[in-house]
Formats: sequence, C-alpha cells, structure tokens
Amino acid sequence: MDFRAIELSFLDWSGDALAIGLFEDAVELTGNLAQLDEKLAGTLKELIEESEFKGKDGSSAVTRVGTGSPIRKIIVVGLGKADALKLDSWRRAAAAAARLANKEKCKTLALALPVWHEAPDATAEAIVEGVELALYQDNRFKSETENKGLKLEQIDLLGLAGTEASITRAQQICAGVMLARQLVAAPANSVTPVTMAEAAQAIASEHGLEIEILEREACEELGMGAFLGVALASDLPPKFLHLTYKPEGTPRRKLAIVGKGLTFDSGGLNIKVAGSGVEMMKVDMAGAGATLGAAKAIALLKPDVEVHFISAVTENMISGHAMRPGDILTASNGKTIEINNTDAEGRLTLADALVFAEKLGVDAIVDLATLTGACIIALGDDIAGLWSPDDTVANQLLKASEMAGEKFWRMPLEEKYFEGLKSPLADMKNTGPRPGGSITAALFLKQFVKETPWVHLDIAGPVWTDKESGYNSVGATGFPVRTLVNWVLGDA
Repeated sequence: MDFRAIELSFLDWSGDALAIGLFEDAVELTGNLAQLDEKLAGTLKELIEESEFKGKDGSSAVTRVGTGSPIRKIIVVGLGKADALKLDSWRRAAAAAARLANKEKCKTLALALPVWHEAPDATAEAIVEGVELALYQDNRFKSETENKGLKLEQIDLLGLAGTEASITRAQQICAGVMLARQLVAAPANSVTPVTMAEAAQAIASEHGLEIEILEREACEELGMGAFLGVALASDLPPKFLHLTYKPEGTPRRKLAIVGKGLTFDSGGLNIKVAGSGVEMMKVDMAGAGATLGAAKAIALLKPDVEVHFISAVTENMISGHAMRPGDILTASNGKTIEINNTDAEGRLTLADALVFAEKLGVDAIVDLATLTGACIIALGDDIAGLWSPDDTVANQLLKASEMAGEKFWRMPLEEKYFEGLKSPLADMKNTGPRPGGSITAALFLKQFVKETPWVHLDIAGPVWTDKESGYNSVGATGFPVRTLVNWVLGDA
C-alpha cells in the first residue's frame, strides 16, 4: 500500500473515495466544506442528514457521489468532541475510513483530517498506524480467503506534505506490531519454542542484531532452575532467547525488555479444565511475541539506545517428568520457590529471565506477560496493569502508552501482601491467596530484581480481542509493541 503526503486541498483531489473528519456537534458545512458540498451537488449534506451523523468518536458513514464527480465515494468519520481529543482519535478515524473504503472496493483514498495540535508529523504517523493496523489481515491458516483481500492501493494524506519520514517511521513500527500479531495468533503447533528461536534468528540475520540462544545445558549451567522446572514436561526443548540491538557510537542508555514466552500452557499437573479457556493458551507467549515485534521495529528505526530483548521460551505440559505441586525449585539468583500451583508457571520463567537481564548492567528493565486472570478481573479486557517501585520509569511507560493509545493503569505494590507468598519450607511460594492475585504476582517478580529500575506489565487482557474495535480486528492485537517502541525512543 502506497502512502502519499501531499498539500493538495480536498476541493482539488480526485479519486475513488474522499474521507472527511468532523468533530462531534460541529458538523455544519461552512467554508471549504460548503464549497465541497456544492461541488458534490449536495451529496455531503445529504449523507450527514440521512445517516444522522453527529461526529461521535468511532462513527462513520459513506455514500456514492453522482456521475460526473471527480470522486466516486464520500466518507465522513467522527473525531469526537474537540476538547477531548487524543492522538488516538486520529488513528481510530483513519482506521474507520480505511475499512469503509476497502469494503467499498476503492483503490484510492484521500484522508482530510485536521492536524493534531499543529503537529503534522505526529498526525501523519497516527493516521498511517491506524490505516495499516486496521487493514491487517491474517489468512495464513485458511484454505480459501473468499476474495476478501486488500483493495486499497493508494492513500493520500491531504495537507501533510513534508511528513514522509513520519510515514516511514509508522510503517516500521507497524511491521513490529504485525509480527507480534502473527506470532500470538498462530496455533501452538505452529509457534513452538523452536520456531520462536527461529523467528528471533531471522530478525537478527535480517537486521544485524546480535543473538544468543541458550539451550537447556547452558541454562542449567546458569542455574535457571525455575525456568527449567516449567520446561520439564515438554517434549520440545526450551530456548532462552537474547537479542541485542546496539547503535553506532555510544548508546544514550541501555534497556532490557523481557517477555513471557509460554507457547502453550496446559496448566501442568494443576491442569486447566474445560471452560477455562485452555484452547486459547497459545496466547501465553504474547509477551515474547511483543518483545520480538519491538525488536523488529527498533532494528528498523535504529535509535541511539542499546536494547536487550529477552525471553525464556517453553511449554507448560503434562508428563511423568512434570514438576509437581509441592516441589521446590531454585532460581538462578539462589532464591528457592515452593510450587503450590503448576499453573502459575509464567512467573517462574520470568524469574530467571529477570536475573539474566539485570546482570547485563542495563539502566532499566521492563517485563511484560500474560500473567494473571486477576488483572483481567480488576481492569477488564482493554486495560493492562503496571507495577513498579520506580516512579521515573513507570511514568515513562505511562506517557509512552498514552502516545500509543494503549491503555495501562498503575497498580499498587503493597509490600505486606508478600506475607501471602511466604513458605515454611522455601523462600517463597509461587502463588499467594486469591485476593490481590495480580499484586502478589508482581511482588514475586520483584524478588528477582535487586537494584535496577524495573516495571512489570500484566498484559493478559488487551493482547486478544473477540470483536473488531478501533484499529484492531478480531484476534491478536500486537499489544503493547508501540508502547515499548515509544519508551525506547524516549518520545514520551
């Protein structure tokens, strides 16, 4: 798909579909809009009246223009109230317009949207992200696609000439999001620890990143008993992935992103039962998927920041070799863990990954994981939880997420809740009481980071959606690749 940033007015553009962005309760046709309506023989006014279009955020309408017009279809998209605008409003409006134009079998589309706070580059980037992500289709596992392929070939961003660099940047970020979507959406017989390692190797080879893949024996030498305890029952070998992006010259800062990588979670001997959503446990590697997606985007963007992308990848399966409830595992920092629930395995893999990350001497660590159902109960499907003892890095992530339109809510690290994790036999248990389950999970992880500023992201809810919304289609969302990229770039 070809994006063009041009200064041309919507009054002079010609092509298949023209999309106009309108604010809520401000859809009167004055000035250039009145001229456009006159040029279209009243079609724009008729569309607004007949569809009862009010400009509400997420709303849209389309109609055909009469013969002899330089455009074939006119589209209106709502931006919501002008005093409540966010950068994400542009993404959603662009997504709505692109979906309608594609559905109407248009090959060319012009987007006439106001500029965000007089920031043309941010506007262009948000628009391109909205279009790219909304039109993403994953037909890899279908024998027939019913001719539902992409119709749009060219999209013109009117009034945004000179923003070509921002368009390229948006496409590079979206390439990372789409990789994450593909990894998370694929079934567990397609994405395994072995194929995740191959995906990491492909990123390294294509973009010149350093890569280290630790096999079981190397993990044993490093004392990764928590990670390897989870891997015991799988017939597939565990893979510890470490990708490194290094800029030319001295890096401005050094960061680590650690993603949970359970390519399938059966629950282990505490097996997940029917109705528990076990068939969706392919998404338990969404943290690792987003980590690799961020690695791809960062490699394309080439910032002056050194970034380490880490994931301990395995399956949590059932066999005669499986870890048992009551077993005691020793992590690579010497901490001992009594297993009271084999279905709380992600935090065990993250424990050794966090210890590994801190030894790299980075300035900050962010881990991301589909860690707890408790976080979904607390925040729903659209909002991820954020925990950190460090206000500076926590605020950086929150600002980065606001720019990305990916929702997080900072949660408390209530230290007294760690009492629920204490074990009479070991340093800690791997789960605490049911109340505050997402908090005790964060407190568990905190035991494996000594001094480095650290943020934990519980992304269990937003990594998958069962309905089309905004610029997300049904399925994997690629959350939170764009937040991670914004944080690394330091744009927040």
